[in-house]
Amino acid sequence: MTHTALIAGASGLIGRSLCQQLQAEPAFSQLTALVRRPAGLAAGKLAEMQIDYAQLARTTLPQVDIVFCCLGSTIKQAGSQAAFRQVDCDYVLALAQAARAAGARHFLVVSALGADANSPVFYNRVKGEMEAALQALDYPRLTIARPSLLLGERAEFRLGERVAAKLGWLAPARWRPIAAEQVARALLRLALAPGQGVQVLESAQLRTLAAS
Repeated sequence: MTHTALIAGASGLIGRSLCQQLQAEPAFSQLTALVRRPAGLAAGKLAEMQIDYAQLARTTLPQVDIVFCCLGSTIKQAGSQAAFRQVDCDYVLALAQAARAAGARHFLVVSALGADANSPVFYNRVKGEMEAALQALDYPRLTIARPSLLLGERAEFRLGERVAAKLGWLAPARWRPIAAEQVARALLRLALAPGQGVQVLESAQLRTLAAS
């Protein structure tokens, strides 16, 4: 049996690596990367679909059985807390609803370590609210990945990530930085493994799964 999949956030650190790995995986026959603008990702069995996330409720998505959601921003990138919530919660939920209407049965989403709807930290609270909203949908299977600080080659300089790359090994396993490529590999393996219901994996579990 082969799968069809959507990838949201395909131009980001995890999304780019995931697209590459999915291209090489024979278990996937057709892939669609959702992009805001042409990203040069289309090749082989991977096509791009340009969309406006604010208009997802009025957008017909291709029929797929698996969705990888790697959408994510920072408050600095988004420009405000409201804009951050729109990308990291509202758009994720809209995507999940539109994809479910198109027949998707498994939704895999990248959240963040520390996600908690009751957290006093705004970033963690929004991630937790996003997770809770997804769990209220009728997906037969929901996989939530909670990586710690991501490592990888970004276009913009981030001092915290450079420091973490040098000193991250000193942190406890739960908080140790993780390479975006490892998160992508773990997501792919989770998509191909049997399962039902809600599964939540934190950074150390993702690292172990990627290495297995």
